[in-house]
Amino acid sequence: MRIFDPHIHMTSRTTDDYQAMYDSGVRALVEPSFWLGQPRTSPASFFDYFDALLGWEPFRASQYGIAHHCTLALNPKEANDPRCTPVLDALPRYLVKDSVVAVGEIGYDSMTPAEDTALATQLQLAADHGLPALVHTPHRDKLAGLHRTIDVVRESDLAPELVLLDHLNETTVRDALDSGCWAGFSIYPDTKMDEDRMITVLRNHGTDRILVNSAADWGKSDPLKTRKVADTMLKAGFDEDDVDKVLWRNPVAFYGQSGRLQLDIAAPGPLHEGNSILRGGE
Repeated sequence: MRIFDPHIHMTSRTTDDYQAMYDSGVRALVEPSFWLGQPRTSPASFFDYFDALLGWEPFRASQYGIAHHCTLALNPKEANDPRCTPVLDALPRYLVKDSVVAVGEIGYDSMTPAEDTALATQLQLAADHGLPALVHTPHRDKLAGLHRTIDVVRESDLAPELVLLDHLNETTVRDALDSGCWAGFSIYPDTKMDEDRMITVLRNHGTDRILVNSAADWGKSDPLKTRKVADTMLKAGFDEDDVDKVLWRNPVAFYGQSGRLQLDIAAPGPLHEGNSILRGGE
């Protein structure tokens, strides 16, 4: 079984997670830039973070046979902080990097005017750079947030087939698919979606333009949720081709629109800028 996790925050995870993911079938992932929990106070802290997503994290993933890609953006929550908004002006120099396969996470947190501006600006950046966009739908007022998001997408120069609307649930999936966008679902231990609810969505809406991710981060989350969804699909009567479509071919098709997916990774070197993943020597 091959698995592509299209949304996971490996900066917050350990090398043990990489090993467990590889053992469960994960061979590729996309790591979106996101809010780190502790508010950032200047654009410089974003730039160091972006550099890590472009360098250190792909190196770590390569040690475990996993192809790492990223999406870069000013996230919705920090778009409300004027100390952070200069990131928007600097993004173009990062969006040309080879391993950047989308602009994201963008979207809404509290649906403020500042978030409106950041979303519209970054959808335009995606269109200008020929990249897809990964859009975070809000955790509160989700349906209203989805409708507002779809309206902004329709007003933009970015075609809906280049947009992935993420963190969806049963109340938002139909409208998301009807918009022409892709539909993403985050599987979490206690919040968002779980495996059984995901099976119901797949039965009701099919497997076209649907992606499943773990969204594992610094909170209570599980980087093996993609594999657990795959196993649950098989137990529920879906066949191996259905599993391969949802857990591999769909994310490859969506992010492949960037023209930058590199799923065959070269043999990794032991060091990145003089550092290894080992602590205390060989």
